Amino acid sequence: MTATVYWQLPSNTDARYGDARLRKRAERLKDDPPPFTDGVSDPRGKAFNYFDYLHQIARAADLSGFNGLHIQHDTDGDESWIIAGYLARSVRHLVLLTEFEASRGSAVYAAKNAVSFQRYTHGRFAWHITRGDDQQARKKQADFLPDEKVNDRIGEFITVAQGVINGADVTFKGDYFEVLAGGFKGPLAGHPAPQVFLSGNDDASLKLSATQADVHIFSAQAATALHAQRERLEEYARQQSRTLQYALRVNVIARETEQEALFDAERIHSQQQHDGSLQAARISGSLYRLPENHSSGAAAQLVGSYEQVIAQLQSWVEAGFQHLILGASPHLEEAYRIGEHVLPALRDILSGQQKATA
Repeated sequence: MTATVYWQLPSNTDARYGDARLRKRAERLKDDPPPFTDGVSDPRGKAFNYFDYLHQIARAADLSGFNGLHIQHDTDGDESWIIAGYLARSVRHLVLLTEFEASRGSAVYAAKNAVSFQRYTHGRFAWHITRGDDQQARKKQADFLPDEKVNDRIGEFITVAQGVINGADVTFKGDYFEVLAGGFKGPLAGHPAPQVFLSGNDDASLKLSATQADVHIFSAQAATALHAQRERLEEYARQQSRTLQYALRVNVIARETEQEALFDAERIHSQQQHDGSLQAARISGSLYRLPENHSSGAAAQLVGSYEQVIAQLQSWVEAGFQHLILGASPHLEEAYRIGEHVLPALRDILSGQQKATA
């Protein structure tokens, strides 16, 4: 039994504290106050920016034994595809799972970009195609498609992109994309299409994944709700004679003891000025709900000792979640913490079970 573990990379902000202020570590934004006390200068000035910090996170994840990076899409952040390209040559062992919206333009041009990416990373590019923001927010990005049509566009985007990557003389005419006798030749031919990750807990998203996804990303939640959603997806996939893999997305606060983890979770919760106490956000066991506007994209966080966190991750893998997307802030320091104290023990347990059942 194995699991592919991704570390989330924030495309917009990251901070040592949970005070919900916009911070780009390593970069001084306009009108930012000095990061140090009076009388202490910062010799770095504008010599470094946020991309330098993202490079540090990526290297930490690579050195700590993660299998991949999940590069978050944020409307107000840097472009996820650009971040992926910037990091690809620095982390030669990691899959670059890149989140984006299907509104980015031509599906054929996106496919060509993906093939070039696959060529120079030796097949380490993967797509997480998301619905994006609500309709009003998407209009600010020149996307006026009604909410109820977004999944249809995602489906056509995948059909066209995979079609021209996998074959020649591809013809397709849909409501959002059209191609006539398309397909790649020469050095662009014969390369694998990126693995497609889709997400969403509603029925329409589950039906879309049943027809188009290689992997469906679930948000961590109560076991009964998670089981019910997976059963629905499996039924929809059976109707299409397809099988999928499953991923789970969750933030993690793991410490030496449960008390230490809860202390830090309470501190961050307070700094972010959430309504109510941390305990009021408790879902079950060591799992706590995150607010809807939380910038990480995760819906819940796992809080506990290293042993408790390892046990919960193990139970999710045993339940059939082959991919785990983990995150925490600050992403640099926490990548090392999870990579040193959680991943080795988790993999030892899973490989031990595999040997025992061989």
